[in-house]
Amino acid sequence: MASLLAGSCKFLAFSSIMFSLLFLTVVMSVEFEVGGKDGWAIPDSKNDQLYDHWASNNRFNVNDTLRFEYKKDSVLVVSEEEYNKCKSSHPIFFSNNGNTVFKFDRPGLFYFISGVAGHCERGQKMIIKVLEPASQPPPPPPPSSGAAVETVSSPILVLLMMIIMSLFGAIFV
Repeated sequence: MASLLAGSCKFLAFSSIMFSLLFLTVVMSVEFEVGGKDGWAIPDSKNDQLYDHWASNNRFNVNDTLRFEYKKDSVLVVSEEEYNKCKSSHPIFFSNNGNTVFKFDRPGLFYFISGVAGHCERGQKMIIKVLEPASQPPPPPPPSSGAAVETVSSPILVLLMMIIMSLFGAIFV
């Protein structure tokens, strides 16, 4: 009975370590509140670059989200041309529910405008650049001999293998 309990504890420890390591490799995302406490609203005339300034002070990645909070307004994602005209008849994305969440699904530029007439022209618009994901290291060159050799290049995988081997050794000894 004692060995069964010890084995269960070791399995629980092993599972906890594995979960922790897997959690570390998951890409985290961030939710940004557009405009801070003021939300998505027409900026005052002295600060018509408010949203572009806010966006330039943040770093956006794929899977991050923007939360737009507003009253009697809307949020549109539009093309660059429509952004420059402050008008869109066929936006890429549209919402007017007062609490809009938009998720970045790719790197690149995103153009946001208010859909209410006159708001965009008064500065309720912004451009956000979503960064490219961190590049992966290039794959190792194939072995020069005819032997098929696989190497583990990720330090996390090496660490996982060491933990697995040590835990299995401890469990079965």
